[in-house]
Amino acid sequence: MLTLTDVWRPAPAAPRAAGPRARSLSLAFDLALTLVGSALIALSARVAIPLPFSPVPVTGQTFAVLLVGAALGRWRGAAAVIAYLAEGAAGLPVFAGPNVGPAVLVGPTGGYLFGFIPGAWLCGLLAECGWDRRAGTTILSMILGNVAIFAVALPWLARYVGASNVWAMGFWPFVPGDVAKIGLAAAALPLAWKWLGRGAGQ
Repeated sequence: MLTLTDVWRPAPAAPRAAGPRARSLSLAFDLALTLVGSALIALSARVAIPLPFSPVPVTGQTFAVLLVGAALGRWRGAAAVIAYLAEGAAGLPVFAGPNVGPAVLVGPTGGYLFGFIPGAWLCGLLAECGWDRRAGTTILSMILGNVAIFAVALPWLARYVGASNVWAMGFWPFVPGDVAKIGLAAAALPLAWKWLGRGAGQ
């Protein structure tokens, strides 16, 4: 099935005879989507609420990562996250908070950042299977995407705060926000498909 962004993919006049120019256009389209996705993730990092009891802030990144994955598909979604991490490692101010550079990637929040990759990939895969066209399956895909992120993030964070503190510092404070973000995605993605006139099963 198509992802949301595939609807706008430029198609050659004669698909069977698509040559180097058509392939170049397709590659440029994918590259542009990847860069736009990374920019959206960076922008969402500006929404950050520090927690006095945890080294991990509440941000809008999880919502952006999973939404980018669902909209772009598994490979472009994961590539957008990798591009975002590369931008941050290069010193661009794209991470949440004042810190920049590769030190952020090996710090307490590094597990969340690297966990974004499988989270976006999984949501993209499920979107390619049509899960983003109904509210119920969108909710389930977003939950699974969050699980993929936490599966990387919590063991990583435990190295810094200890296994006994990791749930209190790295999981439970984020559940209310994640529930709200999942609700927004469950409303936005099926609505976008409805607006495009491509409902479930199409």
